[in-house]
Amino acid sequence: MAKFVAKTGNEAMAEAMRQINPDVVAAYPITPATEVVMIFAKYVADGLVNTEYVPVESEHSAMSACVGASAAGGRVMTGTSSQGLVYMYEILPIASALRLPIVMCEVNRAISGPINIHCDHSDTMAARDFGWIQIFSENSQEAYDSLIQAVRIAENHDVLLPTMVTTDGFIISHCLDKIEVLDDKDITAFIGKDRKPNNSLLDLDKPTTLGSIDLQDYYFEHRVQVAEAIKNSKKTIIEVANEFAKKFGRQYGLIEEYKLADADYAIVALGSTCGTAKVVIDELRAKGIKAGLLKIRVYRPFPAEEIAQALSKIKNVAVLDRADGWAGQGGPAYAEIKAALYKSKTPPKMINFVYGLGGREIDKDQLAHVYDCLKNIEQQPDVQYLGVRE
Repeated sequence: MAKFVAKTGNEAMAEAMRQINPDVVAAYPITPATEVVMIFAKYVADGLVNTEYVPVESEHSAMSACVGASAAGGRVMTGTSSQGLVYMYEILPIASALRLPIVMCEVNRAISGPINIHCDHSDTMAARDFGWIQIFSENSQEAYDSLIQAVRIAENHDVLLPTMVTTDGFIISHCLDKIEVLDDKDITAFIGKDRKPNNSLLDLDKPTTLGSIDLQDYYFEHRVQVAEAIKNSKKTIIEVANEFAKKFGRQYGLIEEYKLADADYAIVALGSTCGTAKVVIDELRAKGIKAGLLKIRVYRPFPAEEIAQALSKIKNVAVLDRADGWAGQGGPAYAEIKAALYKSKTPPKMINFVYGLGGREIDKDQLAHVYDCLKNIEQQPDVQYLGVRE
């Protein structure tokens, strides 16, 4: 029977992992994601799961072990953050190229240097083009629900791609939140007891080769297959979300619109900031200001068409990036949203705010300031840093 409990984001993710009961988890601890696999390791030690837990010597080794276990046909999970994710970068595109449905708990944290252990999205954004599905969470409940859905999405035979579900470091990972934990039997019924792979390295009757060299003759075609798979995964993501909503009552999509239908001014954001933005929007609405929010939940595959449609009637839009584009055309989300709106007949006027780097707080006053800037958008620079001391 489902029950309401108080859990941090890390605890919520570990609880979802326990209910998923993967065949293999290989991981190396890193702040602020350490608790996810630490709690899960206790479940293993207490015999609450049937998982083979592999405590490796590095994150590079963790992802390598995950690749091997998934290639053998196992249901495989891991968790990491920041420099740990960076250390996995060499192996991440190998996992997607081999079409291995590994599921990762990724706790967003700034990339060094300078050394920093707090939240921004630079680690996940730097991995956005490695062929992994990326799902951002606004709160612990969404992280828990998304992790369960991620197994179904990744293992779908029309997808077969690794998937990462992210939370914001410390803001979600270490803060208590009330969440509904579903019944173990319901989760098993939803995801299936076992993964059903097309191929397995352990199948002696159907031998396969993985990881062989792939030169000019076929490399291009194989990369396009991955690109097509992640583009077409939108359909599966939505189907799984709809089934989850039908069974458990919580609806998710590629994006979420909050009071956007009649909005004059809107911000676009990802992750925990969306929760704060909703409070500000409610306060502005009470003053007669038509403010709205477009929340991007799924960043890969990038929901370009859905974003363009959602913003088609908005006058002025501010895109909030918790990662910098390093002298590119603004932050990563801003650049991609501008591209998505390129063919729009009536594109909104847009500005970009890079904010919250290294865990710098974003508060209601700052978000209210963003909406104020949208009122006189013509006087605003295209890209500016929100909350930085000058």
